[in-house]
Amino acid sequence: MADLTHFDLLPIRMDPQSKAIEATTSSRALAAELEQLNSLHRALLSLETPMGVPPPPVPVNPKRTANVTKLRDNGNAEYRKGRYAEAVKLYTLGLQMALTRPLWEPTTLVREEAAGLLANRAQAHMALQNWPEGAVDAESSVELRIMGNAKAWWRRGKCLMEMARLDEARNWVKRALEVEGEEADLVALLKEVEARIEKAKVAA
Repeated sequence: MADLTHFDLLPIRMDPQSKAIEATTSSRALAAELEQLNSLHRALLSLETPMGVPPPPVPVNPKRTANVTKLRDNGNAEYRKGRYAEAVKLYTLGLQMALTRPLWEPTTLVREEAAGLLANRAQAHMALQNWPEGAVDAESSVELRIMGNAKAWWRRGKCLMEMARLDEARNWVKRALEVEGEEADLVALLKEVEARIEKAKVAA
C-alpha cells in the first residue's frame, strides 16, 4: 500500500503571466517533465471544442497532417535538386511539426511520420558527408519503426562504415538482415563492410 504520509516538495513555481510551471533548480529531468506538462496545458487552452474537452484520438487534425506531408515532399524536392542543406532544414521542420502533435493523438501516427522524416534527413546528411548526423538520424528512425525500414538500417550501416567503425557497421548490418530478411542492398553492404575489414587486417 502506498505511504500516504510521504510528501516530496518539488522546486517549482508558476509564472504569473504565462501560467507555465517552471523549475527553480537546474534539474534536466524535472525540466523535461515540466515541458511536457506545459505543452499539454497549451494544447488544452487552444482547443475550440465544447467545454475545452479534447476530441477523440481519431480522426486527427488534417491541417497538421497535410503540413507534415508538404514539408516532407518539399524536402524530397530539394534533395532531388541537390540542395541537401535545404532538404535537411525542411525535414527538420516536418519533424518538429510531427513531434508536437497534441498528446491525445495516436502515438503510432507520430512514430510513422517521424521515422520517415528521420530516414530522409539521414540520407540528406549522407549527401553532405555528415556521417555522424546521418548515423544518429537513421538509428532514431529504426528505433521508431524497426521492421519495414530497410533504408534506415542501410543508411546507418553505411555511415558507420564511412566513419571506419567497421565492427559496429558489420554487427549493425547483420542485425538488419535478421530483421529485414535478405534485402539486396543490405546483403551488398555487408559484403562491402567485410571486404574493408579484411583489407584493414592486411594493412595492419
